[in-house]
Amino acid sequence: MDNTVTPSVEGLLPDSLEVPVDEPLSISDPAEVFGVEAPSPHIPTDLPEDTSTGTSHSEAGSLKRSRPHDEDDEGWQTVSKRASKKSKKDNKTKKIPAPQSSNYPSITFNYNAKLQSKIALDSLRNLILYIFAEGAAPQWVAISQRPQFRKIVAIMVPGLEEAMFKQDVDFATYNDQPFDLDQRPRVLTSPDDYYPRLLKKDELPEILKDFADMFSHLWPVRTPGNEKYGTIRSPLGTVLTAPTEKTKEEKSQRGVQPAKEPKGWKDERTRITEFLTMPEDFLANGYVLHPACIPAERRKNFQDLEGWVHTNVENLEDGDVPEEEIQQGSVTAGREILALDCEMCVTGPEEYSLTRISLVGWDGTIVLDELVKPDKPILDYVTRFSGITEQMLAPVTTTLKDIQAKLLQILHPRTILVGHSLESDLKALRLTHPFVVDTAILFPHNRGPPLKNSLKFLSQRFLKREIQKGITGHDSIEDAKACLDLVKQKCEKGKSWGNQESGENLFRRLTRTGKAYRANGGVEAKGGVQVGKTSAMIDWGDPMKGAGAASTFPIGCKSDEEVVEGIMRAVKGDPVGEEIPFGGVDFVFARFRELEAFQGWWNGKSDFPPPDLSNLSLETCVQNLTQRIKRIHESLPPCTGFIVFSGSGDPREMARLQAMQAQFKKEYNTPGSNWDNLSVKWTDREDQALKKAVSVARNGIGFIGVK
Repeated sequence: MDNTVTPSVEGLLPDSLEVPVDEPLSISDPAEVFGVEAPSPHIPTDLPEDTSTGTSHSEAGSLKRSRPHDEDDEGWQTVSKRASKKSKKDNKTKKIPAPQSSNYPSITFNYNAKLQSKIALDSLRNLILYIFAEGAAPQWVAISQRPQFRKIVAIMVPGLEEAMFKQDVDFATYNDQPFDLDQRPRVLTSPDDYYPRLLKKDELPEILKDFADMFSHLWPVRTPGNEKYGTIRSPLGTVLTAPTEKTKEEKSQRGVQPAKEPKGWKDERTRITEFLTMPEDFLANGYVLHPACIPAERRKNFQDLEGWVHTNVENLEDGDVPEEEIQQGSVTAGREILALDCEMCVTGPEEYSLTRISLVGWDGTIVLDELVKPDKPILDYVTRFSGITEQMLAPVTTTLKDIQAKLLQILHPRTILVGHSLESDLKALRLTHPFVVDTAILFPHNRGPPLKNSLKFLSQRFLKREIQKGITGHDSIEDAKACLDLVKQKCEKGKSWGNQESGENLFRRLTRTGKAYRANGGVEAKGGVQVGKTSAMIDWGDPMKGAGAASTFPIGCKSDEEVVEGIMRAVKGDPVGEEIPFGGVDFVFARFRELEAFQGWWNGKSDFPPPDLSNLSLETCVQNLTQRIKRIHESLPPCTGFIVFSGSGDPREMARLQAMQAQFKKEYNTPGSNWDNLSVKWTDREDQALKKAVSVARNGIGFIGVK
């Protein structure tokens, strides 16, 4: 509970009021348990005026401070006006623990803990879930008196780096040095770079010394990503997406568990045309573009790739079906749906050739199923995967050109091809078609692209069906039918079906599974009672356009100063509860962006333009940031968890190389391109540089404390 007064109907004062006393308030001393230094945060002692009446609390009612706590007080301090028996009972369950008492909540680090790696950014989100919901207990910190936490405030500060916390840092020349992938990130001072760094005031730059008053450690944090594929997951999305919960039955069972409808799920019947792969998704997933996907002015110099054919579609509009021709309620929208699956063999280093093609209609009818003999000698039949043997292909005379000719007759502008990772099948066929539905894209991997779920996994999870069993390998008819059934299920249930595999919105999870305990108003002593945790998202622009739409109170801002005001408003609430109830919300998430913009980390994907900070210096930006965080910390009520984190490391070099790679893939996969004269070269040198840049971008920092 915070140190503000909640207006009541009678007398505009609550039956009991708790305020801090004049002595300083601190978290439980970690040194007593772990031998760790920790600051002693302070809280304000002035009572706010009751703005609902314009009178001070002294005028509205008689308040008395309690005596300093003694043995009978059990480490509690409260201030109460004369109250009824009912109010005494309520007061007994909602007391604020006294400073430095054993009842005060704390988050401490044990140096005896055996950390094997940096804490993941997910760990900060899971810490929030553990304190306020049903998350698992963290192993990297010790949480004391979890039921006593009243609020949690988390602030994301892109652009904040550990190098700034070095004692000898020169902010005037900080950004003048050339970007060095090897030097700048290596600033950790601990023997193991994944252990937290103790914040000592005399070892910090002058403008950052206040951090040592608010937090005991600087934590190295690792953002989810994949150096191999040159990608990093969205830091904001990672923190604001809670992992999908497993039931007790699911936890006890092994193997892939069938998908279940989330609570409150409603089917939304959707046409298959809503799931068509867009041109930008073609490129991102390695497809070769059909000429119809290329702007008309660029088709003038179009040259076919050797051996490739394109279906007879002049323009994307050729596939449209007039509304009057579409049967009411039809999910196929007047289109012909064919599921495609191919089997391949190895004919060279990283070269695969077609050995079998299968086409299955929407009703399960087999339209085409033929074996194909490659033009080149087969080095490996990969029978364990394809099911194709040397004996099977021995009498076959059908060639790839024969199959291409048949497909050009079968496929027309209103045909939609369905399959799993169809780019591989189409490359084996050396064929392009502009209308494709790919189940690998429809049902995304829970760790994001470029990772993809296997068709076997999707079939187990969503169809409760086992495919690709035994030693005979895949069956292209079986796989094609599985793809069809996955698409049919998606059409019946709607666009969101299968996407929840990646997790649940954090605000929604806290609303759904938030916990309250006897110490903060709950009834049960153990386990707590389920309540809806209120929340606020404070961000630049319109939070309603992203994850913040699920928060109880999204607040849009145009500057970091407005973000500070929004946080304070969300924590305390509106004076008479005009919108945010007096007393504030339980969980506040906010993002500062001025340092991000100054550092050049702003990715340009936001609807809100970055601010013009050309008249400021880096030192001024960092100093302003520190003072804003300090003001927020001072305004927080007792028993508030406080988290500040950067989200990632410097992403600029990674973004530059990713753009180069995307341009290379775009030109390489465009029919008619001169592969010897591409505008961008992508070699192993650039590939290794991207991996290193991703590693740098994944290195963030975090600060964790309790007010």
